Amino acid sequence: MPESIVTIRNVSKSYGKHLVLDDISFDVPAGKIVGLLGANGCGKTTLMKIITGLIHDYSGEVLIAGHRPGVYSKARVAFLSDRSYLAEWFKTEDAIDYFDDFFEDFDRPKAMELTKRFGLDLKQRVKTMSKGMQEKVRLLLVMSRRAELYVMDEPLGGVDPAARSVILDIIMKNYADNSTLLLSTHQVHDLEQSFNHIIILGHGKVLLSSDIYDIRMQGLSVEEKYREVYGNAWEVD
Repeated sequence: MPESIVTIRNVSKSYGKHLVLDDISFDVPAGKIVGLLGANGCGKTTLMKIITGLIHDYSGEVLIAGHRPGVYSKARVAFLSDRSYLAEWFKTEDAIDYFDDFFEDFDRPKAMELTKRFGLDLKQRVKTMSKGMQEKVRLLLVMSRRAELYVMDEPLGGVDPAARSVILDIIMKNYADNSTLLLSTHQVHDLEQSFNHIIILGHGKVLLSSDIYDIRMQGLSVEEKYREVYGNAWEVD
C-alpha cells in the first residue's frame, strides 16, 4: 500500500475575488481515518469537491493514488456530499439500481441490508422523504461501495445527537478494509477517538497536518489541539 492516497501540491482556488484555498500542500495517508477540520467557509467542502473531481478550475496539482481526478479516481472514490444529488422521483430501490449499474465496486446485498437496518421503504420516493431519511439513503449508497477512498462531507451534520453514535458505528463498520476515510466535521468530540490523522484548515491555509499519536504525546486531545491551533491562527500581533 502506498504511503499516501491523496497528494495535494500548491493548490489554490478562488470564487471571484474570494480566495478560499491559498497554495496548500499536504498528503492524506493511505489506510487511515483522517479528520478534515476547520470553521465554516474555510474551504473543506471546496477541497473535497476538488479531490472527487467535481471542481476543475483550480491551480496546483491533485493526485488520487497517483492519478489526476477523473474517470480512474471516480471509480475508486466514494463521495458523501453535504447536499442531496438524488432525483426527487427516485425510489430507494431506484437509487440502489443506479449505483449498482454505475459502480463496479457496489455491493448490492450490503445495500439491501443497510436499507433494512435504516428502516427505509424500497418503494418510497425521495420527494416524500424527510431530510434525515434522504441522508440515510445517501449514506447507505456510499457505504455499499468497496472504495479505496471514502470522502464524507459532514456525515454527522444535521443528525440528531441520539442518532450520531448509530450513524458513526455504521460508517466505521462498513467501509472497505484497507481503504481510507476522509471526513470533514464540526463534531470533533464525537469523532476524535476514531481519527488516526487530522488536517486543520483556516485562512485558506493548512494550519496543521498531524498524526494523532503525536498529538497524544503532547498530552492533548484532538479537540484541545484544534482549539489551540485555531486560537493561535486568529491571534493578531
